[in-house]
Amino acid sequence: MPKSPFYFDTGYALFAKRPSRAFPPPFLPPPSGSFSDPLSPYNRSRQRRPYVNGEMIRGITNGDDAVLVGENFIGANDGVGAWATREKGHAALWSRLILHFWALEAERDASVTSTATTTSEPNPVEYLQKAYEQTIAATSEPNEWNGTTTACAALLHYDTKGAEKRPMLYVTNLGDSQCLVLRPKDGRDGSLVYKTTEQWHWFDCPRQLGTNSPDTPKKNAVMDKVDIEENDVVLAMSDGVVDNLWEHEIVANVIDSIQKWESGEGGEGSEDRTGGAGGGMLFVAEELVKATRNVAEDPYAESPFMERAVEEGLAMEGGKLDDISVVAALCSRRKGS
Repeated sequence: MPKSPFYFDTGYALFAKRPSRAFPPPFLPPPSGSFSDPLSPYNRSRQRRPYVNGEMIRGITNGDDAVLVGENFIGANDGVGAWATREKGHAALWSRLILHFWALEAERDASVTSTATTTSEPNPVEYLQKAYEQTIAATSEPNEWNGTTTACAALLHYDTKGAEKRPMLYVTNLGDSQCLVLRPKDGRDGSLVYKTTEQWHWFDCPRQLGTNSPDTPKKNAVMDKVDIEENDVVLAMSDGVVDNLWEHEIVANVIDSIQKWESGEGGEGSEDRTGGAGGGMLFVAEELVKATRNVAEDPYAESPFMERAVEEGLAMEGGKLDDISVVAALCSRRKGS
């Protein structure tokens, strides 16, 4: 099956405000009685990884957040941490499972959407709806676990209407995680091409998928098709970033990191470093998490979350300490395409 002519050159960085809880059985098997027992599954690294429906759960957990990094699909979900105080509550499981099933649904439809001769196009909201339903099934009796999560992902595809294939981004959002598309200009400046709009029920209560929530992908998810270009940078971030950094600060930080990478800073690169290629997206993500954490841990900093709280009549000062998750992706053309 032909591959898309475009792919993501990716990197990610994470900071958790508290350690992630282990997934419960049956998603992670319990030890067989003794950690020293050679027959214990904990002596085999494969068995320490979480599984659902016989398949390894994709993505990475960060506190209650989850991220997924692929060559044409990136996402950042924010599990609602309040579930940690509830019996049978596990927000991190919900955020991770939604991303896992979402990515699987996108892959299953690739046999249709990646073929140049078809007029079909991806349907990420339908993929998310199926992922939501599969997560409900996986966390129902006898494996009952409650939780809710926001959902935000970007699927890289292409437009074949013209003579030349052009990259097309399908961004889907439900809640207050965020996707941004930045366009660096000759390494000196950059512009914001696109950003998702946050969805709230009320202050500090975003739309979310899961237990007791009225929200569903079909009713509430918003999907935008975004015309992008080669070398555009796509960011998928949890609200730990956007609650602490304003939009212009995020753009400036990313552009500054790309400039540093092009000049040789930020570690070893595997190839041409232009525009953040060759490993630069890891550096971009790490620098953005550092900048976010500086504000989040400063009790006297000004932050977007503080500004919104004051507008609601709440007395608050400083940043918001939260899980911080960033996936950075450079839109690249596949060689020979």
